[in-house]
Amino acid sequence: MQETRTSLTPAEVLQGAKEFFARRVSIYSAFVEQESATHVSLRGQGGEEIIIGAMERDGATLVTGASYIFDAQIGRFFSMLPPAAEIDATATTAVPPVEVVA
Repeated sequence: MQETRTSLTPAEVLQGAKEFFARRVSIYSAFVEQESATHVSLRGQGGEEIIIGAMERDGATLVTGASYIFDAQIGRFFSMLPPAAEIDATATTAVPPVEVVA
């Protein structure tokens, strides 16, 4: 399973996945089999399944993708998604100093 974060909405990601995999002109084409607001299941060569899921999390869209054979194509699709804004894990909220009254 692969995972990435993007600034696109879940709907934009899933629409992009459908278009990306349908337009492949090789043995890596895949077409929609099932879909919902948070995922799309595609079938490709030999019945191979590709699952792309997308959901909003922490101000971005978390995208996951899984397949047995199509890992490289999922990685290529992910590389075309605009990245989400980075979250600085070291940043903290400033707390004003406490004034000590003697």
